Amino acid sequence: MEAARIRFQTSLEGVTSDDLRGGFWVGWPSPPSPEEHLRMLAGSEAFVLAIDEEAPTSARVVGFVTAIGDGVLAAFLPFLEVLPSWHHRGIGSELVRLVLAELEPRYVVDLVCEDDVIPFYERLGFERYGAMIRRDRSAIGGDRRAGSEPGAGNETIREG
Repeated sequence: MEAARIRFQTSLEGVTSDDLRGGFWVGWPSPPSPEEHLRMLAGSEAFVLAIDEEAPTSARVVGFVTAIGDGVLAAFLPFLEVLPSWHHRGIGSELVRLVLAELEPRYVVDLVCEDDVIPFYERLGFERYGAMIRRDRSAIGGDRRAGSEPGAGNETIREG
């Protein structure tokens, strides 16, 4: 890692949506906009950003990790992303180490990942464990960008 060039930050101070325009969400059919990405970071219990100090005034964030949790015993790491041009420099490992430090002490810190990155997380102290997931692909479609509120149109009405 180019230590002098990368700064890790646990706040959104000085960060705008323009700083998130670097090309995250590789392979997503409808990736979050930079504005949505910024709101996602703000709504997380904890997050860590990797910022390129030598970047121009925009697209300065080269990696991030987020955590959501109950603030006491449990947390979940839904996203760890490092821009492809910054892979294999230790940034992802440092992001995970730093977010785990932010979450201490927790009994449970879980994540779900693709098989090809299991060895990466094992090196950071995670263990294989069974998991169940549910994905609503429509939640990453165009409707969320129209300013709709989370959960809008998803209410269940029960009678009786």
